[in-house]
Amino acid sequence: MIIASKPSGWTDERVERVIGQLLRLGVTLSATVVVLGGAVYLVRHGIEAPHYGIFRGEPTGLRNISGILGQVRDWRGRGIIQLGLLVLIATPVARVAFSVVAFALERDRLYVVVTLIVLAVLAFSLAGGHL
Repeated sequence: MIIASKPSGWTDERVERVIGQLLRLGVTLSATVVVLGGAVYLVRHGIEAPHYGIFRGEPTGLRNISGILGQVRDWRGRGIIQLGLLVLIATPVARVAFSVVAFALERDRLYVVVTLIVLAVLAFSLAGGHL
């Protein structure tokens, strides 16, 4: 007599549903934060005339996470917009991280290893490609 093992509750269908919700939540949150940052920026700078003849790159305070969080803390529109973009970038990374956990719960070692490699490549590229 063959006794079927009790499923862990993490079926492929459930994992796909959770991943879909995770992606939807990340994109929606990102869009909301970017719109909020845009509104704050327009309230503060909406009547300023643009200077198209002068190129100004991104300020150094918006080039790293601590600078962005400082701008958000000071309620600066550009910092809030940057935070929304960081959330957008973090969304697929969170999806891959969740996939590692889901595959581990399903006891699928091959997919855990492959997904960990993908996560390592993502982390390497987000760190600027430097060891």
